[in-house]
Amino acid sequence: LKSVIGMGTGAGAYILTRFALNYPDMTEGLVLINVNPCAEGWMDWAATKISGWTHAMPDLIISHLFGKDEIHNNQDLINTYRRHIINDMNQNNLHLFVNSYSSRRDLEIERPVPGVNVVTLQCPTLLVVGDSSPAVDAVVDCNAKLDPTKTTLLKMADCGGLPQVSQPAKLAEAFKYFVQGMGYMPSASMTRLMRSRTASGSSVASVEGVRSRSHTGEGVRSRSHTGEGARSRSHTSDGERNRSHTSEDTRNRPLTDTHIELTPNSANNTEQSGPKSMEVSC
Repeated sequence: LKSVIGMGTGAGAYILTRFALNYPDMTEGLVLINVNPCAEGWMDWAATKISGWTHAMPDLIISHLFGKDEIHNNQDLINTYRRHIINDMNQNNLHLFVNSYSSRRDLEIERPVPGVNVVTLQCPTLLVVGDSSPAVDAVVDCNAKLDPTKTTLLKMADCGGLPQVSQPAKLAEAFKYFVQGMGYMPSASMTRLMRSRTASGSSVASVEGVRSRSHTGEGVRSRSHTGEGARSRSHTSDGERNRSHTSEDTRNRPLTDTHIELTPNSANNTEQSGPKSMEVSC
């Protein structure tokens, strides 16, 4: 093999990360689920020892894989894994494996800084974790130590400690898009979820088109109202001229000033109706 795209969970994700650090030219990309690049601290070590004394090995592994809510609410899945651990695994080898992972070393990766040589992953990386997984904090911490231009954090909603078990379809879709971003599988068909997003986008565009046409109709109606206002003002001006001629003939009448004062007020009311129609169009 000249190069690989690795995918691992938990301890497998840790091993693939160390492989990518040691052989960056051979690693094209990584999909890391529930990865923890840090070594166990003293508190974690003490908690593991106490749990080992008070709990059986299956319970210790289940508490590492699944969150508390998932353990209480999904008894079928938990019992399936407990039977798998007890009946299908060599217990001696399992103890050695757990002890080896508990004594892992810190990967000492750091976020790249311009002008400073640091240890970090050079390949595109997809970090995956469920929102109720016990590894959420470790994965978020790992994301903070990687190159943000090459790393994607996928935090899956309504997902437990094993996304490949609880939501395999969404994980497969995310993996396909990740590989497509690397230049592979360009002719892969669009999934149902992507088609629904596209359809919703076109429906939003059509609604916006209807809204724009409705605004255009309102603008046309406002312009027609404005024209009517202009015509009403022209009729008002004609009335003013007629009343002015009448006032010349009846200067001595005491009610003439009243008609002259009322004419500008009626014109002002007509002029105010025009701008109100323009405000509606805006």
